[in-house]
Amino acid sequence: METYLTELNAKGYIDAPIDPTLDLVDEINKLKKEKNAVILAHYYQESEIQDIADYIGDSLGLSQQAAKTEADIIVFAGVHFMAETAKILSPEKKVLLPDLKAGCSLSDSCPPHLFAKFKEQYPDHLVITYVNCTAELKALSDIVCTSSNAVQIVESLPPDQKIIFGPDRNLGDYVRRKTGRDLVLWNGACMVHEIFSQDRIEQLKRDYPQAKFIAHPECEQELLAIADYIGSTTGLLKYTQKDPADTFIVATESGILHQMQKASPEKTFIPAPPNNACACNDCPHMKLNTLEKLYTCMKYEQPEIDLPMDVIIRAQRPIERMLELSDRLGL
Repeated sequence: METYLTELNAKGYIDAPIDPTLDLVDEINKLKKEKNAVILAHYYQESEIQDIADYIGDSLGLSQQAAKTEADIIVFAGVHFMAETAKILSPEKKVLLPDLKAGCSLSDSCPPHLFAKFKEQYPDHLVITYVNCTAELKALSDIVCTSSNAVQIVESLPPDQKIIFGPDRNLGDYVRRKTGRDLVLWNGACMVHEIFSQDRIEQLKRDYPQAKFIAHPECEQELLAIADYIGSTTGLLKYTQKDPADTFIVATESGILHQMQKASPEKTFIPAPPNNACACNDCPHMKLNTLEKLYTCMKYEQPEIDLPMDVIIRAQRPIERMLELSDRLGL
């Protein structure tokens, strides 16, 4: 085990040998029962990981779901900040992440020490941060939001309240246009949602004139301007289930298409292409998690996410404020 921990420090995951004859799905299910563990999978994970998970969804919803369970161990098949959020909401539980190097370009675009200096320039501003950020950034915030409630939370504040919004400038710009509020935006972005090719998407719209083009609000404004529907990942999934259209061009990470196809097998889902040679847009961080890493993570209970208690306490407050506002607003 000591050797594997040394490798973990270098590689970000336990690189222990696995018997090739093992049925990994069966073994993971056995480990779940043996260790009283719950597996959370974000929509952007590989389909085989989604299919073995106990809960599938957006990052905050998954952490809230895990907090309600009696599980002793939370295994988060997602990226680092998501596992941190699970730890914030369930500090008494052991939280595991299959690969510590599963990071996030958006989270990385907003180093907490730089944001703290940025915040000092606007001492009379309330800080709202998108949940897709580090625990340290949440601890610097007044309110946390999601892509599905950001507009309503901003609208619920007094009109004269000055606001800093971070770290995603595209989501912030979307909120600014929807609410008419003059937000101060941190200049961060998600690489997945910024490399869609407008030219290739418009060609797809010409090729499939009856298709609905749907997009996540982390996309750039030029794309959102031509979207038939804009919503969070869960919102996009629900829209494809309810809308009568039979074909959808989907501008978010391609992992969500697995759930869309399962929910509506009679419909056609086309991943919006990026501005490179690829046909679809995958998050390289999300795809670092594999079934093999999930198995070794559960077997050895490493890598584990640990946070200082003072960070947990400070990060809990803006999340709790968001939940209070959401309850009051009926979201």
